[in-house]
Amino acid sequence: MSQHRSLRATGNTGAKRNVLKRFERVALLKGRSQWKEGDRVTGLRKTRPPE
Repeated sequence: MSQHRSLRATGNTGAKRNVLKRFERVALLKGRSQWKEGDRVTGLRKTRPPE
């Protein structure tokens, strides 16, 4: 059985993502001084990925 074109991983590598993983959002907020150790990691504020 063949795989649908939209599910293939080739060609999508290096594409700009518009959604960050939680650890990336925490690191970004730390750099902006908007998050400190001990703060909750759930319910983080919205962030845009660095350009």
